[in-house]
Amino acid sequence: MKKTILLVEDDEFLRDIYALKFKKRGFNTRVAEDGIQALEEIEKEIPQVLLLDIILPHIDGWEVLRRIKENPKFEKIKIVMLSALGQKQEVDRAISLGASKFLIKSRYEPRQVVEIVEEMLKSK
Repeated sequence: MKKTILLVEDDEFLRDIYALKFKKRGFNTRVAEDGIQALEEIEKEIPQVLLLDIILPHIDGWEVLRRIKENPKFEKIKIVMLSALGQKQEVDRAISLGASKFLIKSRYEPRQVVEIVEEMLKSK
């Protein structure tokens, strides 16, 4: 079965790059450009993985993460925070709110992010 990822990124260039990399690796790749659209997409089809930026229009990634984690029907979604923010407090906050991983954009190439997500899915 094809794994579904929802990529939530407001930067169109980055969104396209990540989407292309995940599609090439066989993922059913869906995208959202803001927090509202992300929550709507999750309601339509629950992804195995949510790749979530923090700084988003309308509803930020923190609020998206909080809403997902408070809803039991979304408990199996693995959430990877992917952000330009990288202070220890952001990383700690993301993990304490239920994110599976926190990746700092500048430290990982898109190919590496795909590999990390694939490893996460193998080690259910």
